[in-house]
Amino acid sequence: MDDLNKYIDKRFPKNTKVRESFELGYENFRIGILLRQAREEAGLTQEEIAKILNTKKSAISRIENHAEDIKLSTLGKYADAIGKRIHLQFT
Repeated sequence: MDDLNKYIDKRFPKNTKVRESFELGYENFRIGILLRQAREEAGLTQEEIAKILNTKKSAISRIENHAEDIKLSTLGKYADAIGKRIHLQFT
């Protein structure tokens, strides 16, 4: 177990509402980071993605920084814009 996971386990006891809320927020954060990294690997700016998706740069920033409640259709369009595909995995 890495240091971050040890800290999380110590700070947020399992099976609590606080832990569940933290884990959801953490997953949303990870999604945003993955989207940003994929965009950067594609060599595109937020402005370029916004133009492709016919939206504003601020909308792309919100997606990358606050990926909560993002629609699957929006994720699909974002992936298309950067030349990637979405792969969901349940674990």
